[in-house]
Amino acid sequence: MNRADLNKRPAQVAAMFDEVAAHYDRTNALLSVGNASLWRLATTKAVNPQAGERILDIAAGTGTSSAALAHSGAHVVAADFSAGMIEVGQARHAHNANIEFVQADATALPFTDNEFDAVTISFGLRNVVEPKKALAEFYRVTKPGGRVVICEFSTPPLTLVRQSYFAYLNHVMPRVVRLASSNAEAYDYLGESIAAWPTQPVLSGWLRSAGYSQVAYRNLTLGIVALHRGTKP
Repeated sequence: MNRADLNKRPAQVAAMFDEVAAHYDRTNALLSVGNASLWRLATTKAVNPQAGERILDIAAGTGTSSAALAHSGAHVVAADFSAGMIEVGQARHAHNANIEFVQADATALPFTDNEFDAVTISFGLRNVVEPKKALAEFYRVTKPGGRVVICEFSTPPLTLVRQSYFAYLNHVMPRVVRLASSNAEAYDYLGESIAAWPTQPVLSGWLRSAGYSQVAYRNLTLGIVALHRGTKP
C-alpha cells in the first residue's frame, strides 16, 4: 500500500491517490458525513462559472467538482497530478465535452499566462509540497480581473469544535476508512496533513503575497473547512 507523509514527495502523493481513485468519491462522502456535496455547492457558487468562460480546476481528482462547474456551460480544464484519478475521471465524464482532463503539477502548470477566467482547487493545496509556489502559478495563469477560489480543510476557531474534530480525525476516521477504502493507510496521511495545515488567516496572507487582491475567507461547517477567494488585479 502507498501512502504519503508530510514531506509530500510528489511521486509518493501521486501513487497514493492512484490507489484510492476508484472509490475516492464514495469514501469522501462517507467521511464528510454528507457534507462533501454541500462544500462542493458552496465552492461552485463562489467560483460563479459563466457560459463561455475557461476555468482551471486543480487537483480535480475524478472530476466531480469539474462537472459541477461545467454545468454552467463553462469549459473546465480538470487538472490532477494523479494519472489514476484522471483515468477514472475521463471514463466517468467521457460524454461531457465541457470537461478536459490534463495531468499537471500544481507548482509548474502547463498553461500560458493569463489563460483562465477562474482558478479553483478543493482539498488539494494541502497536498502540494510547495503551496506558495502553487499559488504563484495560479496567479500567473489567471486573467487580470479573474478570480481564485480555494476550498480547504482548516482550523475550527471554537476550542470545543476543534478538539472534537481532531478526536474524530485521530480515532473515528481510521476505523471508518478501514471499512470503506482500498488503501486505509492513505487516510492516515489525510488526518496528519489537516492537523499540520496553517490557519485561515495564514492562507489568506499567502494569497495576498502571491499578488491577489480582495482576499477573503469564510468558514464552512464551523471552520472544519474554509472557502478562500481573491481577485487578480
